Amino acid sequence: MKTTLLLAAVGALTLSAAPTFAHVAAQMKPTPMAHEKTVMVGGAAMYPSKTIVQNALNSKDHTTLVAAVKAAGLVDTLSGPGPFTVFAPTNAAFAKLPAGTVETLIKPENKATLTKILTYHVVAGRMTAANLKANAKAHGGKAMLTTVQGEKLTVSKAGRGWKVTDAKGGSAMITVPDVMQSNGVIHVVDTVLMP
Repeated sequence: MKTTLLLAAVGALTLSAAPTFAHVAAQMKPTPMAHEKTVMVGGAAMYPSKTIVQNALNSKDHTTLVAAVKAAGLVDTLSGPGPFTVFAPTNAAFAKLPAGTVETLIKPENKATLTKILTYHVVAGRMTAANLKANAKAHGGKAMLTTVQGEKLTVSKAGRGWKVTDAKGGSAMITVPDVMQSNGVIHVVDTVLMP
């Protein structure tokens, strides 16, 4: 009788524990993002299944860019289907601008100028590093890209990396290439480009 009671108790314990194990197993299932190839930017993983804006919001290195995108009213555009190629300046890139420039640009009365600068960092289509290399090779070593703003950017090889030259002759280095997004690709740059 003791054995029967003991077996019944063990059986009841096993049955009551079963949902707990199933619950734990369900919680341990990897999310779809767990299998994505991510790139770390600003201390955060950038997921290819997320949009440019969703990923940029998580990067500690792009808080100034995110604030500027919001001030320019470009959040919906850069969250749209695209695809877009974005040359994304870091906070340190914005810090290279003369003192007070960013604060002035994000004022409502300067929205048109801010929009012009930001859209100068965006190219329609998904231009990966391999695409940039092929384009440059086909055009004598320089890829000529037309920005959403309408003016050109030139991308060329510089040592082991790639340099982006703006209309004024200023240049930025691509520090993190091929940060894939659901609606395009980001190339992190170390300088703000000027139309």
